[in-house]
Amino acid sequence: MTDLTSLAASENRDLMPVLDWLLQAGQRLASLGEIIKELGPRLIAAGLPVARIRVNFRTLHPEIVASAYVWTAQSGIRENRVGHGLVNSDAYLGSPIQTMFEELREVHHCLLDTDLSAAHSILQELQNDGYGDYFGIPLHFSDSRRAAVMLCSSPGVLFSESDLAQLRLVACVLAPFAELHSMRRIAGSLLDTYLGHRTGQKVLQGMIRRGDSDLIRAALWFSDLRDFTLHTEMLAPAPLLEMLNTYFEFVAAAVAARGGEILRFIGDAMLIVFPSDLHGDDTRACDAALEAAEDAFAGLATLNHRRRRRAEPEIEFGVGLHIGDVIYGNVGAPSRLDFTVMGTSVNRTARLEQLTKTVGSPLLMSERFAALVSAETHLLGRHPMKGVEGEQPVFGLAEQ
Repeated sequence: MTDLTSLAASENRDLMPVLDWLLQAGQRLASLGEIIKELGPRLIAAGLPVARIRVNFRTLHPEIVASAYVWTAQSGIRENRVGHGLVNSDAYLGSPIQTMFEELREVHHCLLDTDLSAAHSILQELQNDGYGDYFGIPLHFSDSRRAAVMLCSSPGVLFSESDLAQLRLVACVLAPFAELHSMRRIAGSLLDTYLGHRTGQKVLQGMIRRGDSDLIRAALWFSDLRDFTLHTEMLAPAPLLEMLNTYFEFVAAAVAARGGEILRFIGDAMLIVFPSDLHGDDTRACDAALEAAEDAFAGLATLNHRRRRRAEPEIEFGVGLHIGDVIYGNVGAPSRLDFTVMGTSVNRTARLEQLTKTVGSPLLMSERFAALVSAETHLLGRHPMKGVEGEQPVFGLAEQ
């Protein structure tokens, strides 16, 4: 009998079926949360007095510094996400998690009949919840990122030395799968952040070769800031970036709420798509794009009132809206690609936005787009567009 087998079978308890399951499930199940959800009941069935499991891992995300899956025998599984301010908060400083993440050592605290008035609030809360023991184990990832598994015993029960040894064994087997799933999470979140969710999923599914593309129909949005060149000359870098990011944030919130996706940032410009297939038909896609634009204009109007009071430059932008078929896919050099949309419909959308600077309306629609939207529109005249033969009819909202 090997040492591993002896350890897994200590105290008349056979842990090998749990470890065998974990070795298979780690590759089969879609997320770390699903693994932990099934692991908890299996540990209990094997005789370990586990009532709570929490797995924390650092991630790579512009808003989230760490994620955690928490399982309890009563409530099942849930996921918690914490922002980048965590490492400077009371919830982290002096906590068992800080010890495991920064010192890479185990933490063991008896919660049963123990005075924890001077201990960290996490331990006090777990004691108040009735758990008997707390055992935290750092997980070692190959890229030096930090992770840890924290286990609490059932009320009135302390972990024995054999329990602790077997839980270390479970953590050792769990670690590579926790790393695998956290890396999958990081890959997905980075692709969502830099490409958008729909495009990121396309890339993850293997659409990565130059020339790989789809033909999609979508309502198209092109916008850019007014007087951005002047602002770059007049503003220091910090307020300039603050202004630009505020504009992007307001537009992104309005677009995401209506099912659109920002495909590209081009300096101060934005190219956004509202695919018809995701919205049901062309009319719904156009309505979503127009409503998102109205929401963004309304939100920034309120913000600009505050900016005027602070003697800050107002954030003004123009939007061109069109609908058409576009090529959606990879272009670029063999080893450096960009995922984008292209075609005459994209060009017309950009030309519409350019006309907002001269027509006197911050929002312009093509004739095709205006014919589809539910809102009332009116003709603002016919205007030449660069690269388009003849003067083109341009529409705005009736109330503008």
